[in-house]
Amino acid sequence: MTVYDDRVVKASELFRKGFQCSQAVFAAFAPGYGLSEEQALRIGAGFGGGMCKGEVCGAVTGALMVIGLVHGHDDPEDAEGNARVKRLTREMMDRFSGENGSFVCRDLLGYDLSSDGESRIARDMGLFTEFCPRMVISASEMLADILELSLIHISEPTRHLRI
Repeated sequence: MTVYDDRVVKASELFRKGFQCSQAVFAAFAPGYGLSEEQALRIGAGFGGGMCKGEVCGAVTGALMVIGLVHGHDDPEDAEGNARVKRLTREMMDRFSGENGSFVCRDLLGYDLSSDGESRIARDMGLFTEFCPRMVISASEMLADILELSLIHISEPTRHLRI
């Protein structure tokens, strides 16, 4: 499903400027929920390229950070909040994997980014400039849809982060 959203465009622009996939997705959405773009860029910096190990795609990780920012709980006794975040996290990961074949960076790229040699091959093949932008857009579109639906169905107002 394609969702037009300014945040999707912003995520794509941030990635094309040279930010990590995780930074691009998180920073495009975070300002709408009380976190500045600069703060989000810093927080998201270590998660790109599947945390530099080819693990969970950084675009997905950025989306999960937004879900936590919007729906996260800060009380260990908040079973409803905990259940909501888990449900939305599973939904994001399942939808991303269903549309793209996996949520694991090395599976998506076909190269293991924890290996300098394979990382160079992926870069030389243009995967970071041709393939990864599509993953940023895919994750951002799904996130926009999930947030819209989750905010419609939430029973109490979402808390915004105050820093």
